[in-house]
Amino acid sequence: MNRFENRTIIVTGANGGFGTAAAKALAAEGALLVLSDLAGEPSEALAELEPDRFAYVPGDVTEPSLHDTLVTVAKERFGRLDIAINNAGIAHSYSRLEDIPADLARKVVEVDLMGVFHALAAQIPTLQAEAKTRNGCAIVNIASVAGLGGAPGLGVYAAAKHGVVGLTKTAAAENARRGIRVNAVCPAFARTPMALDEIARSGQPEAEAEAFMTRGVPMGRLGEVSEVVAAILFAADPANGFMTGQAIAVDGGIGSI
Repeated sequence: MNRFENRTIIVTGANGGFGTAAAKALAAEGALLVLSDLAGEPSEALAELEPDRFAYVPGDVTEPSLHDTLVTVAKERFGRLDIAINNAGIAHSYSRLEDIPADLARKVVEVDLMGVFHALAAQIPTLQAEAKTRNGCAIVNIASVAGLGGAPGLGVYAAAKHGVVGLTKTAAAENARRGIRVNAVCPAFARTPMALDEIARSGQPEAEAEAFMTRGVPMGRLGEVSEVVAAILFAADPANGFMTGQAIAVDGGIGSI
Protein backbone atom coordinates (compact mmCIF):
# COMPACT_ATOMS: atom_id res chain seq x y z
CA MET A 1 0.00 0.00 0.00
CA ASN A 2 1.47 3.35 -1.07
CA ARG A 3 -0.89 5.94 0.38
CA PHE A 4 1.77 8.64 0.12
CA GLU A 5 3.35 7.87 -3.27
CA ASN A 6 5.37 10.94 -4.34
CA ARG A 7 3.68 13.15 -1.74
CA THR A 8 6.13 15.66 -0.24
CA ILE A 9 5.91 15.64 3.54
CA ILE A 10 7.65 17.75 6.19
CA VAL A 11 8.39 16.03 9.52
CA THR A 12 9.87 17.99 12.42
CA GLY A 13 11.48 16.32 15.41
CA ALA A 14 12.55 13.65 12.96
CA ASN A 15 15.62 12.27 14.72
CA GLY A 16 13.83 10.22 17.37
CA GLY A 17 10.65 8.72 18.74
CA PHE A 18 7.50 9.35 16.73
CA GLY A 19 9.40 11.47 14.19
CA THR A 20 11.84 8.77 13.11
CA ALA A 21 9.18 6.07 13.08
CA ALA A 22 6.78 8.26 11.09
CA ALA A 23 9.47 9.19 8.58
CA LYS A 24 10.36 5.55 7.98
CA ALA A 25 6.71 4.51 7.68
CA LEU A 26 6.00 7.34 5.24
CA ALA A 27 9.06 6.49 3.17
CA ALA A 28 7.92 2.87 3.00
CA GLU A 29 4.67 4.14 1.47
CA GLY A 30 6.38 6.21 -1.21
CA ALA A 31 6.69 9.66 0.39
CA LEU A 32 9.28 12.29 -0.42
CA LEU A 33 10.49 13.71 2.89
CA VAL A 34 11.82 16.99 4.24
CA LEU A 35 13.06 16.15 7.73
CA SER A 36 14.30 18.40 10.51
CA ASP A 37 15.68 18.23 14.01
CA LEU A 38 18.13 20.12 16.22
CA ALA A 39 21.04 17.81 15.44
CA GLY A 40 23.32 18.81 12.62
CA GLU A 41 23.01 15.45 10.89
CA PRO A 42 20.23 12.89 10.52
CA SER A 43 20.27 9.92 12.86
CA GLU A 44 21.54 6.55 11.70
CA ALA A 45 17.95 5.37 11.32
CA LEU A 46 17.19 8.24 8.93
CA ALA A 47 20.42 7.77 7.03
CA GLU A 48 19.03 4.40 5.93
CA LEU A 49 16.43 6.19 3.78
CA GLU A 50 16.99 6.52 0.04
CA PRO A 51 19.16 9.66 -0.26
CA ASP A 52 17.39 10.99 -3.35
CA ARG A 53 14.00 10.80 -1.61
CA PHE A 54 14.65 12.89 1.50
CA ALA A 55 16.28 16.13 2.56
CA TYR A 56 17.45 16.92 6.08
CA VAL A 57 17.50 20.47 7.44
CA PRO A 58 18.86 21.03 10.96
CA GLY A 59 17.29 23.77 13.01
CA ASP A 60 15.30 25.00 15.99
CA VAL A 61 11.49 24.93 15.68
CA THR A 62 11.25 28.06 17.82
CA GLU A 63 12.80 30.03 14.94
CA PRO A 64 10.24 31.02 12.28
CA SER A 65 12.97 31.02 9.64
CA LEU A 66 13.42 27.25 9.99
CA HIS A 67 9.84 26.62 8.89
CA ASP A 68 10.20 28.99 5.95
CA THR A 69 13.31 27.05 4.94
CA LEU A 70 11.58 23.67 5.22
CA VAL A 71 8.77 24.84 2.94
CA THR A 72 11.29 26.27 0.46
CA VAL A 73 13.30 23.04 0.45
CA ALA A 74 10.15 21.02 -0.18
CA LYS A 75 9.29 23.12 -3.21
CA GLU A 76 12.81 23.42 -4.59
CA ARG A 77 13.87 19.81 -4.03
CA PHE A 78 10.61 18.00 -4.76
CA GLY A 79 8.46 20.58 -6.55
CA ARG A 80 5.68 20.95 -3.99
CA LEU A 81 4.45 20.47 -0.42
CA ASP A 82 1.52 18.17 0.32
CA ILE A 83 1.57 17.32 4.03
CA ALA A 84 3.26 18.52 7.22
CA ILE A 85 3.69 16.60 10.45
CA ASN A 86 4.60 19.00 13.25
CA ASN A 87 6.06 16.61 15.77
CA ALA A 88 8.94 18.38 17.54
CA GLY A 89 8.40 18.83 21.25
CA ILE A 90 9.86 18.62 24.72
CA ALA A 91 8.49 17.92 28.20
CA HIS A 92 9.47 18.69 31.77
CA SER A 93 9.84 16.29 34.66
CA TYR A 94 6.93 15.71 37.03
CA SER A 95 6.65 18.81 39.23
CA ARG A 96 3.89 20.65 40.98
CA LEU A 97 2.98 23.81 39.12
CA GLU A 98 4.53 26.14 41.69
CA ASP A 99 7.84 24.25 41.51
CA ILE A 100 8.39 24.58 37.76
CA PRO A 101 11.05 27.24 37.05
CA ALA A 102 9.77 30.09 34.90
CA ASP A 103 12.58 29.75 32.38
CA LEU A 104 11.76 26.05 31.88
CA ALA A 105 8.07 26.90 31.50
CA ARG A 106 8.89 29.45 28.80
CA LYS A 107 11.07 26.95 26.98
CA VAL A 108 8.34 24.28 26.93
CA VAL A 109 5.82 26.80 25.61
CA GLU A 110 8.26 28.12 23.00
CA VAL A 111 9.02 24.65 21.63
CA ASP A 112 5.70 22.84 22.04
CA LEU A 113 3.24 25.64 21.27
CA MET A 114 5.04 28.43 19.45
CA GLY A 115 6.98 25.87 17.39
CA VAL A 116 3.66 24.61 16.01
CA PHE A 117 2.39 28.17 15.52
CA HIS A 118 5.47 29.10 13.46
CA ALA A 119 5.12 25.89 11.45
CA LEU A 120 1.48 26.54 10.62
CA ALA A 121 2.21 30.14 9.65
CA ALA A 122 4.83 28.97 7.15
CA GLN A 123 3.00 25.91 5.83
CA ILE A 124 -0.55 27.15 5.31
CA PRO A 125 0.04 29.68 2.50
CA THR A 126 1.90 27.13 0.38
CA LEU A 127 -0.63 24.39 1.09
CA GLN A 128 -3.45 26.76 0.14
CA ALA A 129 -1.81 27.28 -3.24
CA GLU A 130 -1.15 23.56 -3.69
CA ALA A 131 -4.73 22.66 -2.77
CA LYS A 132 -6.03 24.64 -5.74
CA THR A 133 -4.60 22.04 -8.11
CA ARG A 134 -4.60 18.78 -6.12
CA ASN A 135 -6.36 17.00 -3.28
CA GLY A 136 -4.83 15.60 -0.13
CA CYS A 137 -3.16 18.58 1.53
CA ALA A 138 -3.02 18.04 5.28
CA ILE A 139 -1.31 19.03 8.50
CA VAL A 140 -0.95 16.74 11.51
CA ASN A 141 0.12 18.34 14.79
CA ILE A 142 1.39 16.07 17.53
CA ALA A 143 -0.26 17.15 20.78
CA SER A 144 -0.83 14.89 23.79
CA VAL A 145 -3.54 13.38 25.92
CA ALA A 146 -2.27 16.02 28.37
CA GLY A 147 -3.77 18.54 25.96
CA LEU A 148 -7.24 17.12 26.46
CA GLY A 149 -7.58 17.40 30.23
CA GLY A 150 -5.71 18.12 33.42
CA ALA A 151 -2.28 16.55 33.85
CA PRO A 152 -1.06 16.71 37.46
CA GLY A 153 2.71 17.12 37.54
CA LEU A 154 2.87 18.19 33.90
CA GLY A 155 1.13 21.55 34.13
CA VAL A 156 3.11 23.64 31.64
CA TYR A 157 3.43 20.77 29.17
CA ALA A 158 -0.35 20.29 29.40
CA ALA A 159 -0.98 23.99 28.86
CA ALA A 160 1.22 24.01 25.76
CA LYS A 161 -0.46 20.92 24.34
CA HIS A 162 -3.93 22.38 25.03
CA GLY A 163 -2.69 25.29 22.94
CA VAL A 164 -1.69 22.94 20.12
CA VAL A 165 -5.21 21.48 20.11
CA GLY A 166 -6.61 25.02 19.98
CA LEU A 167 -4.36 25.97 17.08
CA THR A 168 -5.33 22.76 15.29
CA LYS A 169 -9.06 23.37 15.58
CA THR A 170 -8.72 27.02 14.55
CA ALA A 171 -6.53 26.24 11.55
CA ALA A 172 -8.94 23.47 10.53
CA ALA A 173 -11.93 25.80 10.63
CA GLU A 174 -10.12 28.57 8.76
CA ASN A 175 -8.89 26.26 6.01
CA ALA A 176 -11.67 23.72 5.63
CA ARG A 177 -12.88 25.34 2.40
CA ARG A 178 -9.36 25.94 1.17
CA GLY A 179 -8.55 22.26 0.76
CA ILE A 180 -6.37 21.78 3.83
CA ARG A 181 -7.25 19.32 6.59
CA VAL A 182 -5.71 19.96 10.01
CA ASN A 183 -5.85 17.39 12.81
CA ALA A 184 -3.97 16.63 16.02
CA VAL A 185 -2.83 13.27 17.35
CA CYS A 186 -2.87 13.14 21.15
CA PRO A 187 -0.87 10.21 22.55
CA ALA A 188 -0.58 9.10 26.11
CA PHE A 189 2.91 8.08 27.22
CA ALA A 190 4.43 5.74 24.64
CA ARG A 191 7.72 3.91 24.57
CA THR A 192 9.69 6.87 23.19
CA PRO A 193 13.11 8.09 24.32
CA MET A 194 11.33 10.98 26.10
CA ALA A 195 9.22 8.62 28.22
CA LEU A 196 12.06 6.19 28.84
CA ASP A 197 14.30 9.07 29.97
CA GLU A 198 11.62 10.11 32.45
CA ILE A 199 11.51 6.55 33.78
CA ALA A 200 15.30 6.56 34.15
CA ARG A 201 15.26 9.94 35.95
CA SER A 202 12.66 8.73 38.43
CA GLY A 203 15.21 6.70 40.37
CA GLN A 204 12.68 3.90 40.75
CA PRO A 205 13.01 0.37 39.39
CA GLU A 206 11.85 0.42 35.77
CA ALA A 207 8.74 -1.69 36.38
CA GLU A 208 7.63 0.55 39.28
CA ALA A 209 8.27 3.75 37.35
CA GLU A 210 6.35 2.45 34.35
CA ALA A 211 3.47 1.37 36.59
CA PHE A 212 3.34 4.88 38.09
CA MET A 213 3.38 6.47 34.64
CA THR A 214 0.52 4.27 33.42
CA ARG A 215 -1.52 4.20 36.64
CA GLY A 216 -4.44 6.03 35.01
CA VAL A 217 -4.40 4.09 31.74
CA PRO A 218 -7.19 1.48 31.52
CA MET A 219 -5.02 -0.71 29.29
CA GLY A 220 -2.36 -0.58 32.01
CA ARG A 221 0.66 -0.08 29.76
CA LEU A 222 2.69 2.37 27.71
CA GLY A 223 1.70 2.81 24.11
CA GLU A 224 3.98 1.50 21.41
CA VAL A 225 5.50 4.00 18.98
CA SER A 226 4.07 2.02 16.07
CA GLU A 227 0.55 2.43 17.48
CA VAL A 228 0.88 6.21 17.57
CA VAL A 229 2.46 6.32 14.12
CA ALA A 230 -0.49 4.37 12.75
CA ALA A 231 -2.75 7.18 13.95
CA ILE A 232 -0.46 9.85 12.46
CA LEU A 233 -0.56 8.17 9.06
CA PHE A 234 -4.33 7.76 9.32
CA ALA A 235 -4.72 11.48 9.96
CA ALA A 236 -2.38 12.35 7.08
CA ASP A 237 -3.82 9.86 4.59
CA PRO A 238 -5.14 11.67 1.47
CA ALA A 239 -8.00 9.15 1.36
CA ASN A 240 -9.18 10.40 4.76
CA GLY A 241 -10.61 13.51 3.15
CA PHE A 242 -13.60 14.38 5.37
CA MET A 243 -11.88 14.48 8.76
CA THR A 244 -10.56 17.81 10.00
CA GLY A 245 -10.32 19.68 13.29
CA GLN A 246 -10.07 16.50 15.35
CA ALA A 247 -7.93 15.78 18.40
CA ILE A 248 -7.39 12.04 18.04
CA ALA A 249 -6.62 10.42 21.38
CA VAL A 250 -4.29 7.43 21.27
CA ASP A 251 -4.41 6.90 25.00
CA GLY A 252 -5.11 3.33 26.06
CA GLY A 253 -8.60 4.33 27.14
CA ILE A 254 -7.87 7.37 29.34
CA GLY A 255 -10.58 9.38 27.61
CA SER A 256 -13.19 6.75 28.40
CA ILE A 257 -13.14 7.36 32.15
